[in-house]
Amino acid sequence: MPDVASATVGFWVGTGSRDEAPELAGASHFLEHLLFKGTPTRTAAAIAEDVDALGGDMNAFTTKEYTAFYVRLLADSLDLGLDILSDVMWDPAFRPDEVEAERQVILEEILMHSDEPSDLVHDRLLEGAYPGHPLGRDVLGDEGTIEAMSRDDIRGFFSTHYRPGNMVVSVAGAIDHDRVAEGLEARFAGSTGGSPPRRSEPGPSRAGTIVTRRPTEQAHLVVGLATPGRHDEDRFSLAVLDHILGGGLSSRLFQEIRERRGLAYSVYSYRATFEDTGMLALYAGTAPAKAREVLDIMMDEVHKVAAEGVTERELAVAKSHIRGETALSLEDSAARMSRVARSLLLHGEVMTVDELIARVEAVTTDDVHAVARRVLGAAPVLAVVGPFAEDDFGPLRVA
Repeated sequence: MPDVASATVGFWVGTGSRDEAPELAGASHFLEHLLFKGTPTRTAAAIAEDVDALGGDMNAFTTKEYTAFYVRLLADSLDLGLDILSDVMWDPAFRPDEVEAERQVILEEILMHSDEPSDLVHDRLLEGAYPGHPLGRDVLGDEGTIEAMSRDDIRGFFSTHYRPGNMVVSVAGAIDHDRVAEGLEARFAGSTGGSPPRRSEPGPSRAGTIVTRRPTEQAHLVVGLATPGRHDEDRFSLAVLDHILGGGLSSRLFQEIRERRGLAYSVYSYRATFEDTGMLALYAGTAPAKAREVLDIMMDEVHKVAAEGVTERELAVAKSHIRGETALSLEDSAARMSRVARSLLLHGEVMTVDELIARVEAVTTDDVHAVARRVLGAAPVLAVVGPFAEDDFGPLRVA
């Protein structure tokens, strides 16, 4: 990206919360906190000061299947970004006092997360869909596992998973590829080898209703429908279907529930895609007294799409949105770094933008209708957080 002033460096590890043993639930997220706490030669304060002094920023995040660490700064300061990330990824200090300090921070984060019903409801959805499977566990872990996890446990998890055979380094911005590659090789100081974790496939997503009773002012509803994993050929048709249902301002759910009836401020859909399974989720936040009405409208729209398909106009708008959204994301070095890293780590290849758009443009109304019948005909999972009893919501009808 020769015309930008920035560069973003990201180290992506192909291990997330689904790859943790039950007693180590939350280990990936614990490491997300710990790696920026310093190395034998760098303190956390020194790292933060170096990045701040350049106007840069650094962060990390954990998902079900990967963990990412990145630094964004001016392109002429790229060497510092490579220094810091190479240092923390290959030689973290794991100082005992910092492990204990971050343990308390994570316990507070768990409490904070539990106090956010609009976040909690999505966790309850996966918990209900994949009971007893790691995909159903919270990325943060729970109080019991975090309190019990020792420094040696964390270091052992790091030593197993944080190796080059299970990592991708992605850099975007005003950079030179060969210089970056040489810089990474010169800074490498970790263990060689490593491989992606072996995963157990979950059984079929289980239908049902999960009610979490909370004295909230608003009811939070999420309907989940099982989808194929991220490698399925229908994924481009599914992306179009997602946009038509609840992915934008012109979507069916937004127009019907918010614009026409004024029943919700926030209403949308999204896809949660994993290696071997996935979920199309429909969310709305509404007054408790309107929850049943909103839920019925959501399911009515699902049934209509499954039965009748979508219009040519809806298809054209969805394709145009995906094309524009993709193009706009290419203007930011952090977003482009993420696109390349996620593609290579999760799919083993990086499609060009033209290839990606061509796959979307090839989708027809028949394709969308076919994937709608395939996905929307599945038995749904409903998660609700609000002032309700367990039996206030019965099972949802199948499309």
